[in-house]
Amino acid sequence: MELLGALPVVLLFGLVVLQLLAVGYAAVLAGNAAEAGALAVADGGEATTAARDAVPGWSRAGMRVRVAGGRVEVRMRPPSALAALARELEVDAHAVVRAR
Repeated sequence: MELLGALPVVLLFGLVVLQLLAVGYAAVLAGNAAEAGALAVADGGEATTAARDAVPGWSRAGMRVRVAGGRVEVRMRPPSALAALARELEVDAHAVVRAR
């Protein structure tokens, strides 16, 4: 009987842990995308395309790329069961390329 009472708490804890893992993974993907975009800027290529190509297809939908000079900023929403929660947990990363 106690197991049935604790089951909702255990499930909620599991969902919270999975959401935190999704946020961490989105932060890593955003950092990789920003770096790929900055490398494209340094090479004279298109930063937005390079940043989008650096992430898996499923994560491109919630991704925004902004390029200003040698700075590439990537904002990404982690996957979530609740859209409002995904907006609140949005992560961002940036990379900068400076000319010598």
